[in-house]
Amino acid sequence: MSLPSPPPVSFGSRPLLLRLGALAALVLLILSGCGPKEHTLDLVGRTMGTSWSVQVPRPPAGLDDAALYASITAVLAEVNERMSTYQADSELSRFNAAETTDWFPVSAELVRLTDTALAVSTLTDGAFDVTVGPLVNLWGFGPEVKAEQLPAQAEIDAALARVGWDLLHTRAEPPALRKDRTDLYVDLSAIAKGHGVDRMAAVLEDAGITDYLVEIGGELRGRGRNAEGEPWRIAIERPDAGRRAVLRVVALTDLGMATSGDYRNFFELDGERYSHTIDPATGRPVDHQLASVTVLAERCAEADAWATALLVLGPERGMTIANDRGLIALFVERFGDELRVTESTAFAGMAGG
Repeated sequence: MSLPSPPPVSFGSRPLLLRLGALAALVLLILSGCGPKEHTLDLVGRTMGTSWSVQVPRPPAGLDDAALYASITAVLAEVNERMSTYQADSELSRFNAAETTDWFPVSAELVRLTDTALAVSTLTDGAFDVTVGPLVNLWGFGPEVKAEQLPAQAEIDAALARVGWDLLHTRAEPPALRKDRTDLYVDLSAIAKGHGVDRMAAVLEDAGITDYLVEIGGELRGRGRNAEGEPWRIAIERPDAGRRAVLRVVALTDLGMATSGDYRNFFELDGERYSHTIDPATGRPVDHQLASVTVLAERCAEADAWATALLVLGPERGMTIANDRGLIALFVERFGDELRVTESTAFAGMAGG
């Protein structure tokens, strides 16, 4: 069954911390053969400036498809109402607009996700930074007009002064956020899609569903088995700007999965290529050969954030941290027309990796 899509809810696909647009570096390929699909429930819709989808093989008897669809759209609308930077009345937009450094009341959900983001920031010395939006805009990768010339160092320095994950603080009780600068701008786009996937998965599990695949704009989470009774098999895309092709297929069982890459959003000026991957330490696009990183984790939000962080860190520092933290990560480096694929220790040891 496939229900009609609701009107789009605008979360925005502005890349922050190198997030890719819809589908990103991850191609959602359900490589499960060509068997019959009459016992699979398929739901689709729009959210966060992109698409979402749900597949439920062997749905439980008596499952109300319409009620399930309504529950999914409701939680996704709730995520937007709390975390969208494109809705002026969202919790996060109101916090960004507030000209105060006092505690600003928000939902416990927004505090928890911000805590997750700040934890990754701490572990990566700020390579993951949800306050990097001013630099993203400066380099022409935000909602504003694309850059026709490179920003001056003075402009970069001015934007850098407004960036810093350590300028953002959380409070659990009562839930609130606080900023050390009134002009601090927080954008959770690099983690919110993964969080939305986790919220969708919770809806399915609350409905007694134990086999499913959920996806928002290329970020995924799978549990149980597909329609053929096998693990969900997902294709990781080759990081090529001009074509789509499969690089690797992985089995996804009880894990979330996210990919960050440099090849869907970039510009060229005077023969030089500039990726939307902004290093918060320098204020400039990263300059290394790492083309994409795929991360698998229990929560898709964590996979989402870590994929971005490792891409910023680059192949050497990123792999060191991935191994130190036991992350399931796949690195793809570009050397001219050649690609080199490197697996973290945990990825290499994963069954089906």
